[in-house]
Amino acid sequence: MKDINDAVELLWSKLEAWGEHIVLMLPNIFVALVLLVITFYIAGFVRNWLGKFINRFSHSAALNNLILTMLHIGMLMIGFFFVLSILNLDRVVISLLAGVGIVGLALGFAFQDIAANFISGTIIAVQKPFGVGDMIETNDYFGVIERITLRTIDIRKVTGELVRVPNKMVFENPLTNYSIHGTRRIDLEVGVSYAEDLEQVQQVVIEALQDVKNRVKTRDIEVMYDAFGDSSINFKARFWVSYSRQVDYVSAKSDAIIKIKKAFDANDILIPFPIRTLDFAIKGGEKLSEELQAVNAVLKNGQQQGGQS
Repeated sequence: MKDINDAVELLWSKLEAWGEHIVLMLPNIFVALVLLVITFYIAGFVRNWLGKFINRFSHSAALNNLILTMLHIGMLMIGFFFVLSILNLDRVVISLLAGVGIVGLALGFAFQDIAANFISGTIIAVQKPFGVGDMIETNDYFGVIERITLRTIDIRKVTGELVRVPNKMVFENPLTNYSIHGTRRIDLEVGVSYAEDLEQVQQVVIEALQDVKNRVKTRDIEVMYDAFGDSSINFKARFWVSYSRQVDYVSAKSDAIIKIKKAFDANDILIPFPIRTLDFAIKGGEKLSEELQAVNAVLKNGQQQGGQS
């Protein structure tokens, strides 16, 4: 019974001490609550004000949200640490800071790929080498950019598939942006017979390509011979077209092929077929007809012998 009374007295003394401590801390608790409310208000106000200001300098919504969110969290953390300090919880503040450092280090090792994509996305958002709607080719993917985030880039391929490429891969590998200048050159390979007048062919091709779809009229058409082929003299017809979508390039190339074929037909210019020589491995220069006759004779003899038996 005595042990129970001692335990109750000890508990009561503890409660009295805590109660006295709480009463003494009431002003600090009140100040801490007021400071916490002010911190939330100021953090929200600064975020909204800075959001209107930062949009004038950066048009990347993802980057803007990142900056504003980090600023908002940073201000809340500072206010939270001040609140703990007012409540005489300095040791808790030090422990939290040490814990944040250790946790951050562990998360850095565990999610280094995510961090790399995040950092790459931030750099891409700042440099802006491309934008939504651009036609690009990177990491063997060719298509239109549909969405840019701080982790991935969504590419809609020309065949319809949607590919999400990590920012790290885009940042570290070569990238071709076909939409940045609004024009693109078409190199069309053609071959003509060795018997043709090459200067006449040049002139016919240039005239045929004058009215190709989407052609940039301010840039000259170039027809350059570049090789003696097996059965033709090969040249490249080069011209520039306006480019915003892949169909602009494909349709212009198709139209150029049609116009060149019609122009060649109208001027009796020959596009030769490849010539192939078939070797039947006949020895001694013997004629193919003689070899076939000998084969047929052997087959007939075999049939006659089979019939007699």
